[in-house]
Amino acid sequence: MSGVSENQTTWLTLVGFGKLKHLGFLPFALFLAIYVATVGGNILIVLAVASSRTLHTPMYFFLCHFSLLEIGYTSNIVPRLLQSFLEGGDLISLVGCLAQFYVFASLAAAECLMLSAMSYDRYLAICHPLHYPVLMSTWCCVRLATGAWFSGFFFSAFTLALAAPLSLCPGRRVIDHYFCDFAPVVGLFCGEVWVMWGAGVSISGCLTLAPFLLIVASYVFILRAVLRIPSSHGRQKAFSTCSSHLSVVAVFYGTLIVVYVAPTEHMPALLRKAFSVFYTVLTPMFNPIIYSLKNQEVKWALRRLCRQLL
Repeated sequence: MSGVSENQTTWLTLVGFGKLKHLGFLPFALFLAIYVATVGGNILIVLAVASSRTLHTPMYFFLCHFSLLEIGYTSNIVPRLLQSFLEGGDLISLVGCLAQFYVFASLAAAECLMLSAMSYDRYLAICHPLHYPVLMSTWCCVRLATGAWFSGFFFSAFTLALAAPLSLCPGRRVIDHYFCDFAPVVGLFCGEVWVMWGAGVSISGCLTLAPFLLIVASYVFILRAVLRIPSSHGRQKAFSTCSSHLSVVAVFYGTLIVVYVAPTEHMPALLRKAFSVFYTVLTPMFNPIIYSLKNQEVKWALRRLCRQLL
């Protein structure tokens, strides 16, 4: 840990949305409203599932874990951003920056794996309904959820560990972003950064692309099974159990592709940050909205929960 430990008291500057400071309190109020809606909505999803016995199924078990991931994911970034709007504090320590990057990368990877576990659950429910209770047992659900959490934090630690022998480049103390993402963090160091860059790209590729391919494969089999259902009511019912999850996948991976796959070399920094806002701030807010609008069972459970709370 020589490279990091030598610089652990070094302070970095996060440029953030400094150009928006002339708007005064408006950016802070906007991001605060989004953050409250995100955390409150995902907490309501967890409480609704926990309070309704009809939702004690594998699909909603994974949904609860996904909501918890979303809460941690957005809480790792937005409070720091709110502080910069409120106090104008743009400084972050090197250790704090690396910690934020590690938590961000770990939770993002865990979300990808959790989405693939949810698609596997839907595949078993529709394509193998008779064997579903045995194949998707409580023990299997716990193992899949635990594996998603553990894999995200375990494999992201490899990328972070590769920063240990590196040292900060002289004069590189400014990060033109509002949080410590992978590329800005790698850009701080000198030495054999290609090792950290290659390992980070490889690990993140495996933890995002492999789950995406599994999701696509699951829905190919689901579509084939649904089209074989003779009645239109049966097909509609089967599709309705997947529509919420499929919408979340589309939003999650859609923003992921825009931010990390689309060419952004010649894109203005402010526009690049705006695209990142969709991925880190807005997407976690869409999860409870999608499930509360498209899923009748969740909608009924939320209504019962609100009546009990009020």
